[in-house]
Amino acid sequence: MATRTHYCGSLTAANVGETVTLNGWVNAYRAHGQALVFVDLRDRAGIAQATFEQGSTPDPIIEAGSKLRNEDCVAVTGTVRKREKPNPKIPTGEVELVVQSMTVLSKTARLPFVPSDESNLPDEETRLKFRYLDLRRPRMQEILRIRHRVAKVTRDYFDANGFLEVETPMLCRSTPEGARDFLVPSRLQEGMWYALPQSPQLFKQILMIAGTDRYLQIVKCFRDEDPRFDRQAEFTQIDLEMAFVDREIVMQTMEGFAKTLWKQVLGVDLADFPRMTYREAMDRYGIDRPDTRYGLELVDVSELAKQTEFGVFTSALDKRRGVVKAIRVPGAAEKLTRKILDGYGTFVQQFGAGGLPFVKYVNGAFEGGVAKFLAPIAEGLVAALGLENDDAVVFGADTYAVVTKALGELRQKIAKDLDIIPKGAWNFLWVYDFPMFEYDAETGRYYSLHHPFTAPTQAETERFLAADPADVDTIESIVSDGYDMICNGSEIGGGSIRIHRQDVQKKVFSLLGLTEEQAKLKFSFLLEALSFGAPPHGGIAFGLDRLVMHMAGTENIREVIAFPKTMTGQDLMCEAPNLVDEEQLKELHVKSTARLPASV
Repeated sequence: MATRTHYCGSLTAANVGETVTLNGWVNAYRAHGQALVFVDLRDRAGIAQATFEQGSTPDPIIEAGSKLRNEDCVAVTGTVRKREKPNPKIPTGEVELVVQSMTVLSKTARLPFVPSDESNLPDEETRLKFRYLDLRRPRMQEILRIRHRVAKVTRDYFDANGFLEVETPMLCRSTPEGARDFLVPSRLQEGMWYALPQSPQLFKQILMIAGTDRYLQIVKCFRDEDPRFDRQAEFTQIDLEMAFVDREIVMQTMEGFAKTLWKQVLGVDLADFPRMTYREAMDRYGIDRPDTRYGLELVDVSELAKQTEFGVFTSALDKRRGVVKAIRVPGAAEKLTRKILDGYGTFVQQFGAGGLPFVKYVNGAFEGGVAKFLAPIAEGLVAALGLENDDAVVFGADTYAVVTKALGELRQKIAKDLDIIPKGAWNFLWVYDFPMFEYDAETGRYYSLHHPFTAPTQAETERFLAADPADVDTIESIVSDGYDMICNGSEIGGGSIRIHRQDVQKKVFSLLGLTEEQAKLKFSFLLEALSFGAPPHGGIAFGLDRLVMHMAGTENIREVIAFPKTMTGQDLMCEAPNLVDEEQLKELHVKSTARLPASV
């Protein structure tokens, strides 16, 4: 085989007259009898036209070229020349390679699909089964390049800022305080189990106590939970931790990282990130990761609603933490038909809402829906919502939690349905001052909003330590030192200042229902480490897959992972998970209790 001298996508007019060798796959071919054959050759860098022509190419090579088919793998050598008719659709369109010699490296079998035919791709299952063909597509190669660039810029940026890359174990102990663990049986310790890490959280805190000071890792994490469009059981984090810092230092460092990433990978200059408290995000957008590229904000109209006799409003306001909120949908009076609004009513029911009251503002008056109940507050509503002619208004009336959840989800659906999300916009922001805990009345216990190692803010620490565990309102009002980085309505990074005081950590575990013995059993090494001069520390983790999703402009996480799992957790290409021999199970001191179909 002739040694490659250039990538297909690298040829330019500067190469005219040079003898070069290209390696790649046949992307397309066009034969004009036995005298002239055009082959578009593709590699990861792009496409170049290889021309087989009588008088310049030996006849046996022209004949061999006429027999090439899509995805045959070849090496061609020839002279670069300018094309008589340039092709502006490809970067190499000014030139072509006049072939003098060719080696067919391998012929392809019958293709399940043609990677170059983007308009006729098969279903996702077929593409995942033949992933090696799917990855040949220029779009997939572009995504792999973006992912590579993200990883490289990440390492360069944090290296320049004094971070050390440290690997943490893949086999660790199970600490089931988040999602379900993936468990691995031990052969040498009979009856004992490892867990694959859901994150390196405990290890990176240990590294701060160990004096590493600034830590970075691009790391695989595992959570045995159902996949979805933006989540895989096996995923990648950009994991970071810093010692002797406060929240401001962490946020400034990580904002600098995001700006550097977008600049170097996409050529985009990001403005300084706005900041928003958790409470403001929930009040205005109904969600703690608000998409601020469009309006449709939630407005509290509870005081006005008290002045009506509308039972849905009044009964909601009689509830503990009952509210009435509204969303103005500009110019949508005609677009939001009764059928669509009824569908939205069904949509919000899945989030606990009883329905969706609505009204339209046309020619200075309310009409349709609940208009007849709004006469006493019509003027006030117009002012509060800033209504203009042909606007629509939807309401949520229930507890604060139900209303914010239902309307927060609905505003996103309305924005997509009406196609009002700006294209090409990058809206970043920080959300901070999260509550430390949420209380679940059904289970009668508290849950960490972030994780059990998140510290209260400095201003809240003593109030937290003094708070009575039975005082739910006080405990839920304690603000943590957590922060999330949001991009276009997606949480791309979340972190916090960690607990470094034993008394604070002990109280957190107690509120979460862990006895001292249970806490020691699950987190003994961390608790012990905290007793040996732990520094203040904090960090963040970015979802690398989600970062690449945003940068590549896809909403499917499986598109940005080279070898992903399906929605049922299967790898269709290598057929995993699979059965193993009984002898293997015996060595691991494990016996399967699964009832398998007779066909297996």
